[in-house]
Amino acid sequence: MFGGEKNMTATLAKKKVLIIVAAEGFQEEEFAQPYNLMTKLGATVKLGCSRKGMARGVFGKQVTPDLLIGECKAADYNAVIFIGGQGATEYFKNAAAQTLAREAVSEGKVLGAICIAPVILANAGVLKGKKATVFPSEQDQLTAQGAVLVQQNVVTDGKIVTAAGPQAAKEFAETLARLIQ
Repeated sequence: MFGGEKNMTATLAKKKVLIIVAAEGFQEEEFAQPYNLMTKLGATVKLGCSRKGMARGVFGKQVTPDLLIGECKAADYNAVIFIGGQGATEYFKNAAAQTLAREAVSEGKVLGAICIAPVILANAGVLKGKKATVFPSEQDQLTAQGAVLVQQNVVTDGKIVTAAGPQAAKEFAETLARLIQ
């Protein structure tokens, strides 16, 4: 169990978290762990996506996004989290996703990405000179953009949290919750 959960409930009650999922092929465990923990701790969680209607995970789970990614502003949230899974490639070169990542960093927000989603942050230029991790298949993309690759499940550098995949989802969620409080 996550230590300090009772203490966090009060502090996350006024926090706002934005989770970005792919329209098709987001990784359900990587979504469920942060979503469930943040809502359990009282945060207001909104979902952003590239399209309206249902977003579908790799194993068929469906969620209904609240906002189009182009409508999302980092200033409205305490944290912005990008979920991985094969569908996250849709955001690798997406201007709105990159702008959102850059805004989160420039405004001092917590910024998270798991699985292959750290590539979005790297392509936005926010991982240059920062320690980060990513799903093994994408390591070259991070180092090509100047990230300092660390072989760990979850890596925190300042207010940026990256995680290597679904096996790290619980630790990723807990690390984000600690930073958001």
